[in-house]
Amino acid sequence: MTVSNSVFSAFSFITFILVLIPFPWHLEAWNTGTCLYMLWTAFGLLCYFINSIIWRNNAINWAPVWCDITARVIIGLSVAIPAASLCINHRLYCIASVRSVTRTKQEKYRAILVDLCIGVGLPVIAMALQYIVQGHRFNIFEEVGCYPFTYNTPPAYLLVWMLPIPIGLTSGTYAVMSIIAFRKRQSEFKEILSSNSSLNPNRFFRLMALAGVEVLCCIPLAITSIVLNATRGEVRPWISWEDTHWGFSRVDQIPSLIWRSDPSANVSLELSRWLVVVCGLIFFAFFGFADEAQKHYKLAFASVAKHVGYTSSGTGTTKIGSGVTSSTGYSFQKFKSFGKSSSSDAVSSRGGMPILVNQEVVEKRDSLDSFSDITSIKESEYDATELTPTSTSPFNTLKSVKTPNEAVDGPRSITPPASSTMDNSNRV
Repeated sequence: MTVSNSVFSAFSFITFILVLIPFPWHLEAWNTGTCLYMLWTAFGLLCYFINSIIWRNNAINWAPVWCDITARVIIGLSVAIPAASLCINHRLYCIASVRSVTRTKQEKYRAILVDLCIGVGLPVIAMALQYIVQGHRFNIFEEVGCYPFTYNTPPAYLLVWMLPIPIGLTSGTYAVMSIIAFRKRQSEFKEILSSNSSLNPNRFFRLMALAGVEVLCCIPLAITSIVLNATRGEVRPWISWEDTHWGFSRVDQIPSLIWRSDPSANVSLELSRWLVVVCGLIFFAFFGFADEAQKHYKLAFASVAKHVGYTSSGTGTTKIGSGVTSSTGYSFQKFKSFGKSSSSDAVSSRGGMPILVNQEVVEKRDSLDSFSDITSIKESEYDATELTPTSTSPFNTLKSVKTPNEAVDGPRSITPPASSTMDNSNRV
């Protein structure tokens, strides 16, 4: 297991936790776009993390069903994260245009339905369309794990690699329209924010910054992916469905020694999975340092700490059952005294003069109390529009590469993928 793979496993798991902890409060606030962003990012991180552990030193097809699921998720991620950003930017535009601050319950349900159609429907459609140009079942790269395969043929550009571009253009259009609407209705916007405790200019502008990240990153990355596949990979003509799916059940297993020896394959595979980590870290960077978010992270940390035997007291941390006290609190344990001093009123540290101490009996709370506190937070304490980051499309900069000496039982040779679907096959 290489150092880079170990580092990725650690970062992917930590980012998975950071992204998933705030999910319940976003869900209660009806932040559909943010919830979709968090779910897709967290699911992608979980898949990559599990793959990096299972296939850390091998390329054996241990779990074919899991690989089928993982390959579908990777295909969906390239569309799902831009689609979630589209939902967020559309919501921003509605707020900036002063049309959706107060809505009826029916309007909220309709908005949620639209967001689900975009954030879930589009990725599912992308997964189905990719099957048309899926050359074989999937690939397994040592240390990376399961990965989808897309046959480099002209329909693949339209059905797979170009899909993030119209989504990104639409999302960017809403972002620009939000800025224009805000400038035109700046005075009205301030009045609306002052009348609504869940909104403030600082939170709104953080969302506007995320919208700018989407415009600046998503479309250029998608265009780069298309150019690299067209120039560095051999584009095969579409002959028929049977030709494209010939030997469909085949699973290519590539050791790390092979794909890491090819600079293009190395960069493509590492970049594809690290970009998902970057999406999670961007979310945390924009929203993890807000007052509400810090409160939720601290509550979650306190709950886990209590579960393993630690609890916060004053400004320090006390380990239950160890006699270690915080810097400002008293010990929760009875100290053993030396000599004949009473255990309730005296302590002798080294058998010398007894020292009087104050002793408090603290009832130990259940380890799940912190989560009860979390769920009891009122809806007014957090921002319905704050927690809605945008993102970049993480699987759009992969390059077409070729793997040497890969024998195939048929008229085609196997080469490692190079794009978001790692399409780099050659047919004889």
